[in-house]
Amino acid sequence: MTENATRMNLSAGIASACVAITLVALKLWALGETNALSVAASLADSAMDLMVSLGALAAIWYASRPADDDHTFGHTAAEDLAALGQSLFILLSAGIITWAAILRLMSGEPAPILAHNKGIVVMGVSIVLTLALVLWQRRVAAATGSAVVKADSLHYLGDLIPNIGAILSLWAANLFGMEVIDSVVAIGAAIMLAVGAVQIFKTAWDGLMDRAAPDAMIIGIEEIARAHPGIQGFHDLKTRRSGSVMFVNMHIELDGALSLEEAHAIGASLRRRILRAYPRSDVMLHKDPVGVEPHPDDPSRQVG
Repeated sequence: MTENATRMNLSAGIASACVAITLVALKLWALGETNALSVAASLADSAMDLMVSLGALAAIWYASRPADDDHTFGHTAAEDLAALGQSLFILLSAGIITWAAILRLMSGEPAPILAHNKGIVVMGVSIVLTLALVLWQRRVAAATGSAVVKADSLHYLGDLIPNIGAILSLWAANLFGMEVIDSVVAIGAAIMLAVGAVQIFKTAWDGLMDRAAPDAMIIGIEEIARAHPGIQGFHDLKTRRSGSVMFVNMHIELDGALSLEEAHAIGASLRRRILRAYPRSDVMLHKDPVGVEPHPDDPSRQVG
């Protein structure tokens, strides 16, 4: 990971933690003023945001460390581990919010909601801060490909719905005395959180399980190799993602009469082309003489 990408990821992590601290303080005050469950749901979500944001910041820092003797492929998998933890925290908060809302609905006597206007102002500020953070996170994620920043951005984007729902709930309770809508909005917010958490979990799980690159990237690498001068064939193209880095391994077939220096130049040129097309990749190429047969003692039946 480049130094600039690391700085951008860290800036997104710090911004996320600062926004989360601000929102927790604002919503805690708003809850005391309004007694609204929809605000409590948003507060619980922001409290979880703070926990996972601090964890994500630590993961971004750890993932940026260079490879060492114990981690020769780097530390980027820390991003997927942090994203997996985020998803579990989000699911937990969604379950707590849903349970509290169901209990209030079953009680038959929704608690009165107070200080509606104060709550609406706080939730409005929350929306503005959250939207600004999401825009920055999406810009960083597009530039660096960080799995942690992507997961955090998706989570905060999902927060906009509960915040808007809380405003509508407070507005309806104020004008029409419909306190029951507060619990309904809270359940809807929890469902949105759960859906986002499942998506984050899948992305992180795929990274930890070495899922291959998307088909479009594999086809793109094949086209680059097929059109590259000096490459007479290729096989055993394998890819896996770890954090924000895509690892690419491939055997290329060259004229066996080439000198070692000439073969190296062709391989190095192909590697540079792949990296230009997919800059967040780690590319390793193995060179085989064209037409060589696999050795019978090779258990993988691969050349080399």
